[in-house]
This record gives sequence, C-alpha cells and structure tokens, in this order.
Amino acid sequence: MRRRAFMKGAGTAALLGAVGVAHGAGPAAAEPVWNDLFRSWVPEIFAPVPDPPEHSPAIVVGSGFGAAVAALRLAEAGVSNTVLERGSRWPNDPWREIFTGDDLPDGRGFWHRTSFTGVTKVPMRFADFGGVLDVTEFSGIDVWRAAAVGGGSVVFTGAMIAPERRFFDKIFGGAVDFDEMDRVYYPRVRQQLRLNPLPPDLYAASPFSHTRRWDEQVRRAGYQPLANDSIFNWDILRGELSGATRPSATAARSNLGNSNGAKFDLNQNYLKYAQETGKSAIFPGHRVDAIAQDPGGRYVVTVTKLDPIGTVLATRTLTCDRLFLGAGSIGTSELLARAQATGALPNLNEHIGDGWGTNGDVVLARVDNSLAGTGQGVPSASRIADDSGLPLTLENWFIPGVPLETGALASLGMVLDPTRARIGYDPGRNAAALSWPRQAQDQVVEACRAVDHRIAERSGAVFDYVTPLGYDANAVFTAHPLGGAVLGRATDNYGRVHGHPGLYVVDGAAVPGSTGTVNPSLTITALAERNLEAIVRAGR
Repeated sequence: MRRRAFMKGAGTAALLGAVGVAHGAGPAAAEPVWNDLFRSWVPEIFAPVPDPPEHSPAIVVGSGFGAAVAALRLAEAGVSNTVLERGSRWPNDPWREIFTGDDLPDGRGFWHRTSFTGVTKVPMRFADFGGVLDVTEFSGIDVWRAAAVGGGSVVFTGAMIAPERRFFDKIFGGAVDFDEMDRVYYPRVRQQLRLNPLPPDLYAASPFSHTRRWDEQVRRAGYQPLANDSIFNWDILRGELSGATRPSATAARSNLGNSNGAKFDLNQNYLKYAQETGKSAIFPGHRVDAIAQDPGGRYVVTVTKLDPIGTVLATRTLTCDRLFLGAGSIGTSELLARAQATGALPNLNEHIGDGWGTNGDVVLARVDNSLAGTGQGVPSASRIADDSGLPLTLENWFIPGVPLETGALASLGMVLDPTRARIGYDPGRNAAALSWPRQAQDQVVEACRAVDHRIAERSGAVFDYVTPLGYDANAVFTAHPLGGAVLGRATDNYGRVHGHPGLYVVDGAAVPGSTGTVNPSLTITALAERNLEAIVRAGR
C-alpha cells in the first residue's frame, strides 16, 4: 500500500513536469507572444523607469536584505542614496497571478534563461525573460539568487533564524560579537520584519498537513521540533483559506514569488521606509556591470539599463562619493574580482574572492502515505538539530515544483560544512568563475541523509523519495551563497573594503561561507544593521 502511494505521488510529479515542458516550450519565434502576455499580465514592470542621477552621495548596488538596510539607514542619516537593481519591481495583487509557479513556470520565473531543472529533476522550458530567480551554473554547483527589487526576500521560503553562539563564534572567529548581535541587532530585525512562528490555527489547517506529519515523524525518532520564525503575513494566509485572496503561500507558491504579498518582503518595509524619507530612490532595470575609482576618489559605476525583455535601453557611467555593494555573494564578489583583475580598483587585497561557501544546503524527501488532500503550505514551521556527525539542521519544507499531494515529506538541510572556495574572474566570459568540489557536496548530502534515514526508520516511513526513473528528490544547488568578500579579511570588521575608503560590502558576501546550520537572511540583515550603524556613526 505504501509503495502504491509512493509511486502515485512520483507519477504525479513526473506528469506535471511533462506538462510543464510542453507549457513553456517553443522556438524563439514564440517569445514575442509570451512577451505580450507578460505585458498584459503585469503591465507595471513595463512602465518607463526614470534615469538615476549622474552623481549621488551614495550608490547602493542591489536591493536585498543588506542593501535595503543600507538604503534606509543612510537615508535616515540624511545621506541621499541611489539604489540600483537589475531586476524589475514587481507589484502584488490579491487576485492576479503576478508571479508564476515553479510547477509549470513561464519566463516570469527566471532571469533570462529558457530551461530549468529543479529538485524534482524534471526539465522545464519557457521563454527568455527577466524573471525573478537567477540560476547560475558553476562547476560543481548551481547557485540560486534573486533578480528583483527586494532581492532574496521575494524568492525565499521566509524562515529567519539566528544561529547558536558556538557555531557563530566558530564561523566569524571573533570578528563579530555574538552577544552584541543577540542583544541588539537580531531583535531589531525581528521587530522590523515582524517575525513570528506559524500560528496554531494555520498549523492545524489542511495545507499544513505535511508540516504536522513531519513533526510527528521527527518526534517518533527522538527529536524535538524547534519553531521557526517567519516573515510571512499570517493574515494573508488566513485570507487565502477564507477565499478573500487567490491561494499562493498555501498552494506551493514561494520560490518564484507570492503574488498576493503573503511574504512581508523588503518592498513592504525597509525599501518602502527608505523611499518615504525622500532621501532614497530605487531604480529597477539597472544592471551594474563594473565599478572603479577615479583619481579624485569618486567611485565610478558602469550601468546598463534594461527592459524586462532584456533589451538594452542605455549604458551610462554614474559616480558617487560612497559605494555600498549589496548585490549578493555572487554579484558583489564578481564586481570586486573584475575590478581587481582589470586594475579598476588596484588596492584590493589578496582576500577578494575568498571564503565562499554554500551554507551546506541539501534538499531531501522521505515518503509518507498517510497524508490526505493537499498539503503544500509554504512557510517552514519547524526544524530539528543534529550533532551526531557534521552538525546540521533539517527544516520542514514543502515540495517545490509540485502543487499537489505527493506522499512525500521534504526537508531543507543546512550543514556546518567547513569547505570554502574562491570566486575568481574569467576574462573570456567577463564573469565570475567558481569551482565547487563534488566531494564536499557529497559529504553534506550524506550527513543529511543519515539523519533523514534515521527518522524514516524510527517512524515507519520510506527513506528517500525515489521516482520511477530512479532518482531521488535532491539537487546539487545552493540557495544560500555566502562569502567572497569576508569581514576581517577583504574588509574590516564592519564591511569597509581594505584599500578603498568609501567602498563597503553590506550583504552575504561578507559572511564566511556559512551561518551555522540556519538560513542566512536574519544574520545578513542583522550584520548590515550593525555595520551601517558603525559606518554612519563614524561618518565613514
């Protein structure tokens, strides 16, 4: 009986994937049709975008967690700043499908690519467009990162958790005081983002049947689930259940955005508050291609203005007195590595590109045949910690890419992996270069599988969600790239880049490869709060 449920769920996933291939398939000639559809569905992102000023006191590159903090805190200090974001500024609507789902995605989902194979390992094809998720393929690892105003807050699963002190201290090596973070900056972010665990009424609701069953299984295995703080707006989820808004966060929508604003993303807080000061202006569709410093000490930023289809509208050179890099681990590190290799920033030190890691990301699923109805509520309610091998957590997760009940219980694993790589610059491609060792990925997968297998054995589940084609629900990827411009190495302990006064790193590039078996978003945001406070106070 269990095997039948198992195969039925696997067959459903494969069927959905096959439909998805047809759904988005087609020659390049079909792209104008899709572009017309996107224009009719989300006309807001096609509206003309004004040009940023030629010179700004400060430019912030990117609009994710660290960049958004920089924009707001600079603005509050009276420093006018220009925020440059390559992606679009997507609206929210309670009834329109602003974003696509990753079960049958179209071009709104991905940043200028035409195919994607996620954790289901079913290839999807679609039209080239400026969608919200950039999947960059490096040697040994795929890196998922955002391309939208709001950065990772638009495409993440919402869990925001502080690491344990012992792991934090091991990772940062004294460059950052955990007590200060725990006393001041983590609470500040929790309050600003209104973080709370999944409330009891939603936990008991049908879309979270997989959550309850996951918790039951880990308890049978001797673990105590720990509640996860989340960025989701619980009232909007209640509205989904009552019919007041189109289902999204209760219907497997997360990795490619929540159309109804169920996530309390940065567009609804830090970025909004920054703009309300009148001192911060956000310019979507502006890709930063290169940074340099002129003889007078001003920073020079080369920018390409794009429309959502990818048409180049203009290329400009902007200047600023201070430059804050918040383009994410890959984006920030690539800009610095290019500037170092080309001599545009000649005083960067030898640590540029070092300390890069995946946060030990792993996706696993085990089978359970007791679930009834749909169970694809997105917010992660709980996690467990395990120190029996490499320290790790497994987080309760929905099955991305499959909107129906599959008979599987998914986990996002995060392992305290000491492996670090270096981001370099490939002049032939004019892009970042990175090679991730396969043995490192195999090691973190095995560590998570050992714990997942133990849970399965003790709870009577089937270990590993294996499809009829013989593969398990796992992908060689990271959604949490970290490092490349690490605090205390490429920068001082507050993100000031060595050798170039007025240049700062404010995002995950400053974090040395891991945030200690938890999602990085809370730590990145809290570090940015800490560092911006010091920078503003010192005036440099």
